[in-house]
Amino acid sequence: MNNKLDFDVCIVGSGAGAAPIAYELAKAGYSVGVLEKGLWYKESDFTKDEQLGRHNRFRSQFKDERHQLEEPDEQGGWSLDTTAQFWGGNLVGGASNFMSGYFHRLKPQDFRLISEFGPIAGANTVDWPISYADLEPYYTKVEQVVGVSGRVVDHPHLEPRSTQDYPFPPTAEHPIAAKFDLACKSLKLHPLPMARGVLSIPFNGRKSCEYSGFCGSYGCHSGAKASARAALLDQAVVGGHCEVITQAMVYRLNTDHKGLVSSVDYFDADDKRQRVTAKLFVVACYAIESARLLLNSKGEKHKKGIGNRFGQVGKNLHCCAGGTGHGVFKLDRLNDNQKRQLSLRGPFFNRALQDWYVIDDKSIASKPIKGGTLDFVFDPPAPTADTSSLKWKEGNLLWGTQLKQRIKAHFTQSKDFKFEVFCDWLTNDECYVSLAKDEKDRWGQPVANVRVGFHPHDLIVAQYLVDRGVEVMKAMGADEAWGNVFSAPTSNLVAGGCRFGDDPKTSVLDKNCRVHDCDNLYVTDGSFMPNGGSVTPTLTIYANAFRVADKIAAHLGELVADKNTADLAD
Repeated sequence: MNNKLDFDVCIVGSGAGAAPIAYELAKAGYSVGVLEKGLWYKESDFTKDEQLGRHNRFRSQFKDERHQLEEPDEQGGWSLDTTAQFWGGNLVGGASNFMSGYFHRLKPQDFRLISEFGPIAGANTVDWPISYADLEPYYTKVEQVVGVSGRVVDHPHLEPRSTQDYPFPPTAEHPIAAKFDLACKSLKLHPLPMARGVLSIPFNGRKSCEYSGFCGSYGCHSGAKASARAALLDQAVVGGHCEVITQAMVYRLNTDHKGLVSSVDYFDADDKRQRVTAKLFVVACYAIESARLLLNSKGEKHKKGIGNRFGQVGKNLHCCAGGTGHGVFKLDRLNDNQKRQLSLRGPFFNRALQDWYVIDDKSIASKPIKGGTLDFVFDPPAPTADTSSLKWKEGNLLWGTQLKQRIKAHFTQSKDFKFEVFCDWLTNDECYVSLAKDEKDRWGQPVANVRVGFHPHDLIVAQYLVDRGVEVMKAMGADEAWGNVFSAPTSNLVAGGCRFGDDPKTSVLDKNCRVHDCDNLYVTDGSFMPNGGSVTPTLTIYANAFRVADKIAAHLGELVADKNTADLAD
């Protein structure tokens, strides 16, 4: 094994939880090493081809690594299978390269679910050890540094802000947004222009959005999308203080006799074992994989894995609960101008509803309960996938003329408009990460076993929100409107597993995301989150990582001061 490099800080991962740490510490002059399992791709590598753009090129390969998945079966037990569904992105910047960039902030009540709404039987809900006020300056920092485009409007659940508006104007809006606004106002609702982690104007060497329609699930060809690489790591490496080591598959954190992390071991591109040393270490390799790495890192002081003295590593995992819905508009019922407007591809729809972020409706609960967000969108172009799904009708396989007519009608005679529902996936004892007993990756390391039990309360909230979305679609004049809730885990938007809190017996990290029983190790991806809120978590992961970067910088300052004092004493 080679003892290859030494840094002030070594970061495992390069996504939204890692890049702010690298960016801030490199800017402060500290030496930073980033270990990334994938390759460094640039804007020119991101094609608009449906298959190459969305799938295997940028994901981990099932034959090399996978997860073991446990889901509820219909007999009250658990099914067991292997899956690659949780790999969001195997490249510098991670899954942030492929996000849609819905950048809603959490709201104050998201930080105090127990205090605000009370406990729910069977759920492990807790209040956060920090408040919205603690994170607000860092939300503002993300908006300014990473780049968020939008327009603040007043609505019943608008969160407190230290700035009156976003630093970048809204991205171009689809003409149908005006029709949506009128429909919502007829229902006495408050339509929101959706903030996007996408540049509407050039900034800091990045181009503005090209409005190709290929956004969510695709890499960004212009650099407008606020991926961790384009927005932060490209800048972090310029000054020479940050080095990103690609094709570095980290498999273990080594600890010394005091229980501190002393080094990181990884396999390089040739599957040779390499080692990196540092003063401080940060793990940010996605919630499931971060828990797996800690569990795989056993040592003299960490018999069950780092941070797992009380069996909390991997616990309280959560996905994003919710559902989806559709409104279908038949073009032959519209005039020529309406057809042109509805058929336009490129500009974002950019509308959301948060009127039910708190649900006060006696028909489903005797007291107010936490609700969620509805984001209204057009799906990115996916003609191959669409065509494939059209071959089935009512369980029967279509052939010949009948199939051709259905495909033609789908692409030329109607327009499908979509909404996505986001609400809390309540943490519970049956949703967690452990190590698989028999399944290993190509490097011989135990893979993560992911159990994804859900709480029935999630479905109640999701159904309520789906029904509201269908009402909006009908008010817009959709010829068909429907929606569905889901209990299956989302393939992305997974968080938790290393919850932060004040009590080591119920959390893995302290309020600054430092592992309770390992003073020089931090975890800064979505693992820290006690709950996901009712929005996509990427903005909050970014904001918290900027917050923790300040804590790590202070920690490094203390280490340097202590060393200087010791040198003077000698």
